[in-house]
This record gives sequence, structure tokens and C-alpha cells, in this order.
Amino acid sequence: MNAAALLHLLQLASPSLPVGAYSYSQGLEPAIERGLVGCADSAARYLARQLADVLGPWDGAVFWRLLAACADGDSAAFERWNARYLASRESAELRAETVQMGFSLTRLLIELQLLPAAAMRDTCLPAALAQAVHALGVPHEEALLAMLFSWAENQVLVCVKSIPLGQVAGQRLLLGLRPAIERAAAQARALPDDDLSSWAPGLARLSMYHEVQSGRLYRS
Repeated sequence: MNAAALLHLLQLASPSLPVGAYSYSQGLEPAIERGLVGCADSAARYLARQLADVLGPWDGAVFWRLLAACADGDSAAFERWNARYLASRESAELRAETVQMGFSLTRLLIELQLLPAAAMRDTCLPAALAQAVHALGVPHEEALLAMLFSWAENQVLVCVKSIPLGQVAGQRLLLGLRPAIERAAAQARALPDDDLSSWAPGLARLSMYHEVQSGRLYRS
């Protein structure tokens, strides 16, 4: 990877990217509330399971296909995978999250003159991120790893704030997730279309619990 592409990738993966990722826990807050996650060890198991069962076979795999569609100029494939990802959001909060973050990132790309204004539409976050990767010339394998790492980093920050964990424990947790992130990326690249799956009923139930949970810090 050349220096320009690396710097662009670091900018896209930065927690300071103004898309609102810090506002969401993606079901982790109710998992903590219900005692499923309560320490560094249980957080590590929970997040590794998420990477293996959700991020690898679905979020990452769809993102990989959206990257290919952008590279090939295949607008039909791009719209198809965008629609499938939106349809896979099992709760109102999970759908609102990806639409809001996708909208925010698309608007940012337009303001940075990396996309035309006509690109503004209901776009999921992976689709908006794929457009950013394509516009900035970032290699796909590295972009996939960065997408998965950004997810993991945000989840660890939720753990640090809400369990709570100390900062060192949080960094130890994030470091320990590296093998799971690499496995999820390999799975996302290798799976054929017919083997993709977003089957995670436990996560869907946690998200629905969150909709009626009192004292929430996060929006999902």
C-alpha cells in the first residue's frame, strides 16, 4: 500500500470520522444490562462470537461485494447488495443506525467532492464506506480489515464505558481480538454468495430489548 492510500485508510477508520459511530452499541448495551457481558473475559467471548457469526459471514462479506461492485462500475450489483443489507436489519434501531451512518458518510463524501450530489439516497453504512474506499483508491483487503477493526474498536469503547473496564483492559481486549478479526476478514472474502448469512436471533432480541430499555447511553 502506498502512503496516500494508507493515510486515506487511516482517515476512514478513525473514530473521529463524523458519522456518529460513538452513539451506537449495536446490541452490546442490553447485553451488558442483562449480564451477558460483565467483564473482560465475557466481552472477549461475546465480541469474538460476533465476528465469527455476524461480521464475517454477513457484514464483512456484503462489504466485500460492495467494494467489488464499485470497482467494476456495476450499479445493479451495488444496489442489490445495499438493499439486501438494509433488509437484513432485524430491528428498527439496527436499521436506523446503518441508514443514519450511511447518510452521514455519504453527505461527508459529497461535501469533500468525492461523490456527486446525486449519490444521496438510502445507503447502508457498508455501501457508503465502499464508495469512500473506491473514491480514495484504498486497497480492498486492507479496507475490509479496517472496517472490521473499526467495529471492534467501537464495541470495546462501549465495554470500557459501560461494564466498565479500565483503559488498559480495553486495549488488551482489542489486541486480543486480532486473530478473530483476521479470521472474519478471510471468511468474508472466501464465502460464496449462497453461503452468506445474517442469522443472529440472539443479537436481534437484544436489539429489541434495547428499544424499551430505560437509562440508555446509546441509540442501539
